[in-house]
Amino acid sequence: MKNTPLRTSLLAALLAAAGAPAPAPLSAAPALDSLRSMAPLPARSAEAPELPPAAGEQLRPGVFDAAPERVFYITPSDVDLSLFPEPPAAGSAEDSADLAEVKRWQAARTAEQCRAAQAQEHASYESFFGSISPFGQYTPKAVSRILDKVKADTSYVDYTLKRRYQRPRPFLRDDSISPCLAKTSGYSYPSGHSTAARVFGLLLSDLAPSGAAQFMAYSDQAALNRVIGGVHHPSDIEAGKKLGDAVYAALKRNSAFRKDLAELKKYLKP
Repeated sequence: MKNTPLRTSLLAALLAAAGAPAPAPLSAAPALDSLRSMAPLPARSAEAPELPPAAGEQLRPGVFDAAPERVFYITPSDVDLSLFPEPPAAGSAEDSADLAEVKRWQAARTAEQCRAAQAQEHASYESFFGSISPFGQYTPKAVSRILDKVKADTSYVDYTLKRRYQRPRPFLRDDSISPCLAKTSGYSYPSGHSTAARVFGLLLSDLAPSGAAQFMAYSDQAALNRVIGGVHHPSDIEAGKKLGDAVYAALKRNSAFRKDLAELKKYLKP
């Protein structure tokens, strides 16, 4: 069932709340304020094979583990990845704080929060925004085709950075971390879910500006769900959101995307 849009006053109250997580999916959004932004560091270009799973452990392939077969609007070269920050160095104070925050959520998360994170494991438009979609309860096929192209290009950019920085997922670094999401292979930084949710949120905000605050709150929640679920560090999701901003800016510079964005407006529900 399609949700009634949040009133501005309620959204403000949710975003202003503090402290421990609450059961409603959006109620955890205030914790995002505590996640630090990262200063740019020099990029490195070396690549290495994917990390193997721990002995005897089988990891499910991740959504962003492989480059897409084709691109539609932009390639990674259209985004200035050379200026993108590296993850915190292993063993640094920021890295230790990253792991501590994952453990804090592990101790505090509710079963409902885990279910909300599990519902978004496939990083689809519907799982992120289906309940508040301006296209209605059922996404038209023409809309899905455009959104799939956007996600494919976003995934390619994210995959490129994952391969560059090669950061292991938190549960592979600390045996005390036990995700409530399926353990997936691939690298942790930046978070592909966070990048995709950000791009979709920005796209919807362009199409329906009156709903922008709600779209971006849902985008932030989708990112935070990856930390709650134990499969990403806080700095992974912050990097994903920054990357989403850069990817969407590159998309807006592309004439084919701008044409498709105009096409999407035809499918908005009154």
